[in-house]
Amino acid sequence: MAVPGMASRPMSKLELRISCRKLMNKDITSKSDPCAVLFVNQGGQWIEHGRTENVKNSLDPDFTKAFAIDYLFEEVQKVKVAVYDLDNSTPKLGDDDFLGQIECTLGQIVAGRPFHKPLLSKSGKPAGEGSIIIRSEEVKEGGEIAMCTFRAKKLENKDFLGKSDPYLQISKGNPDGSWQVVHRTEVVKNNLNPQWRQFSLPVNTLCGGDKSKLIMFEVFDWDSDGSHDLIGGFTVSLQDLQSSVGKEFPVINEHKKAKKKKYVNSGYVILDAITVKRVPSFLEFIYGGMQINFTVGVDFTGSNGEPTDPQSLHYINPYQPNEYMQAIQAVGAVCQDYDTDKMFPALGFGAKLPSGEVSHEFAINFNPQNPFCAGIQGIIQAYQNCIQQVQLWGPTNAAPIIHHVARFAAGAQQEEATKGAHAYFVLLLLTDGVITDMDETRSAIVHASALPMSIIIVGVGRADFSDMRLLDGDDGVLRAPNGQPVHRDIVQFVPFRDFQKGGYTAASAAELAKHVLAEVPQQVTHYYNWRKMQPNQPRQQPT
Repeated sequence: MAVPGMASRPMSKLELRISCRKLMNKDITSKSDPCAVLFVNQGGQWIEHGRTENVKNSLDPDFTKAFAIDYLFEEVQKVKVAVYDLDNSTPKLGDDDFLGQIECTLGQIVAGRPFHKPLLSKSGKPAGEGSIIIRSEEVKEGGEIAMCTFRAKKLENKDFLGKSDPYLQISKGNPDGSWQVVHRTEVVKNNLNPQWRQFSLPVNTLCGGDKSKLIMFEVFDWDSDGSHDLIGGFTVSLQDLQSSVGKEFPVINEHKKAKKKKYVNSGYVILDAITVKRVPSFLEFIYGGMQINFTVGVDFTGSNGEPTDPQSLHYINPYQPNEYMQAIQAVGAVCQDYDTDKMFPALGFGAKLPSGEVSHEFAINFNPQNPFCAGIQGIIQAYQNCIQQVQLWGPTNAAPIIHHVARFAAGAQQEEATKGAHAYFVLLLLTDGVITDMDETRSAIVHASALPMSIIIVGVGRADFSDMRLLDGDDGVLRAPNGQPVHRDIVQFVPFRDFQKGGYTAASAAELAKHVLAEVPQQVTHYYNWRKMQPNQPRQQPT
């Protein structure tokens, strides 16, 4: 029974940022390419919570990708951070070189300020001289975001053949006087006067919410072997940046300045634009009446195996739902709460229909005029009926279904002028293998990235999904074959098998849904922020 006057389970959200020093070198001709993986202990099982970016050729990486994690003072929350040398594109960690790990609690990390420990091998012995530094900071919900555009001119040339390949690195000050990298721009190749793309960062990430606090900007010349050369840098507060549009900041290399009396600077960085504004939260859009329109796309290609074979991914076992059904139930159970009519389109691709037509965009209830199913259970029933009537065929073409949902998202976008932020579309695409029309799919995703739409791809079965990582965008900017980049990151890909350790349970279903849907709220707010749209006013509820 709740105690009167007491709040239930006070919870804080932490942001964890990771650096490593003196990692073991597992590469022969270059340096290790480290990635840090965060695991949380749930019911005695280590569950992967997330991964940093992969830093090329570095034994002392400062990872820019932070982990957001719930913190409960009253619980012992065990976590593990493992560092791997990633030299291939497969999502599995077992085939990557292990560089060391630490196990601790969130309480120890919070109390560490920063938490600094030697890395250990899996047997508990020191992993060479490697160590890990974890800094934690409470995330304040809501808040402001800063959108900045920078360029540079007359940068010092660090390359003998050609020109420097500059990128801009941004760091926030830590309470202990050190600096923590929070963002790196893209590299502009062979250019001493680069123009970097606009980027957005929460004010809390830039300066802990204190706009008078100094931020460090550094320009580096990128080198493929990881030995990036510092061209120079400067410090400035966000408060001063806001009144500095058009200002030229001299880029100073302090080491060079100390050695050369006539040294002036190593070029200039110019602030072209800056906007600091409050960004509405995902819940504010929900409270304003925004609907999440959930669509399922199912792979009916021959590689799934004949449905009558118990080894087939489409085999209907009366005692255990197959992987397709499990994924639909897990993700749909979350999304259905945000759709008032609970009617969901369900589409298939890669099948020969009863009519003899091979289709990559058909309603699994065989009603093209009304492909909607009543609730998640309605999708499951339509799927079970469909698998008995179609012939598994091929190839694995995903672009038609992406374009199908994009057409409805485009229609919703056209209505935003009169209806405001009213509709957002989530496509759950389930497939057993590598997509055949990869170029067309990339183009479809780039097109959809400008619409109110997100795509979740779940890989079922035991296939090698390494090529699918390209679509996720976590390892770089996804581009169409013509070079056009995505407007924003809208794809999340996961292999279903990552959530089946020890069999599929209600807990692993919840973990799958949590993992694949974690980025959707941010993708929603990013879209409407990009469109310069505020949430609709909440409707008055009848008393």
